[in-house]
Order: sequence, then C-alpha cells, then structure tokens
Amino acid sequence: MMHHFLVDEQATLDLGARLAHACPSQQCIIYLSGELGVGKTTLVRGFLRALGYQGAVKSPTYTLVEPYQLDHRQLFHFDLYRIHDPEELMYLGLEEYFNGTALCLIEWPSQAAGLLPKADIDIELQHHQQSRQVKLTAYSPQGEMLCRCYQP
Repeated sequence: MMHHFLVDEQATLDLGARLAHACPSQQCIIYLSGELGVGKTTLVRGFLRALGYQGAVKSPTYTLVEPYQLDHRQLFHFDLYRIHDPEELMYLGLEEYFNGTALCLIEWPSQAAGLLPKADIDIELQHHQQSRQVKLTAYSPQGEMLCRCYQP
C-alpha cells in the first residue's frame, strides 16, 4: 500500500498517465474509490490521453459503462454510482467486459459488491485540504507493478 498527495488536477492526470504506461498487455482491473468530485474521472482522462485517446472523456454515470477502442486494445470505463442493487448489473452482461486483454477502470466498485472480478489495484482518492491524497493498494503482481510506477 502506498500513500501520495496530488497537489492539483495536473498531478491527477499525471498519475493516470503513469498507470496507463505501466499497464500490462493482459487484462487489468482498476478500482477507483472515493467520494464525488475527488478526481476519479480526471484520473481516467489522464489514463486515456496517455494511450492516445483524444476525444471527450466524461463520467459514464448514466450509461454505466463507456467503451473506448484504442489502437491496440479496448478500455471500459465504468461508473457504478447509480447502482442501487448489484443485481441491476446482471442485465449489463458484465462477463463480456472482463475478457483477456481489456483494461477496466471501475468507479464506485462497492456498488457491485460480489459481482466484479477482483481488482489488480484499488486506487482510493480522498480530499485533503486543498489537494487530494491517493492510496494505491495492489492485489496482484500486475497491481504491484502499477504501484511501483508511481514515484512522485
């Protein structure tokens, strides 16, 4: 487990970029936790920009999942904030998203407790005075590699 401070939006974008560059070629599942407005979608934007995506990156709060086809792989950005019962996700066809090579960034994973695959890394963002504190917790060798990529 590692703790760091993100002093501004650019630091959050930079963290996303570092994580993207360190992601393995096989499937990687990243949980993004933290209250509203703490920077989860900003981190995803930095992640996508680092992988060459130039379009708009918005939180898929109403669509639940936003797919991105990148040059070399797919990325799925989930926002499960509006899920009130994990059973609602059964209609989403979750198993289709967690294939062998997709990158899956999941905001509010606690809303789908018991239905999601285990994360490789959990990134928890918290407000801390005028900045953000970020805690990275690895749950797999891939997650450990991602944690090591972030040395501010």
